[in-house]
Amino acid sequence: MNKSCLECGEKIVGRADKKFCSDYCRNAYNNKLNKDSKNLIRNINNRLRKNYRILEKLNPNDKTKTTKTRLMDLGFDFEYITNTYTTKKGTTYYFLYDLGYLPLDNDFYMLVRRER
Repeated sequence: MNKSCLECGEKIVGRADKKFCSDYCRNAYNNKLNKDSKNLIRNINNRLRKNYRILEKLNPNDKTKTTKTRLMDLGFDFEYITNTYTTKKGTTYYFLYDLGYLPLDNDFYMLVRRER
């Protein structure tokens, strides 16, 4: 049985379950398969990453306070979060993966890290 490489079509020599002729073809195939094909998805993921890096920078420990101005000066975009958490008391935390924030009075924010 002659098998051909899924990426380039060359004849494959070796194991019966082999799908690619080389590491280069395997990597190229998987990179094409896994890339964000739409600009919308790529742009949203970039904004989420940027927001995460900002929270990580401002909150190296598990809990701290900051201001809305400081967040905005660093480029934080409040429209991009991954999920929310509402406590029994009705307080809503906004999260980017495991890092989150809680809006407080006078444009202050409590930055938190979700327990792992």
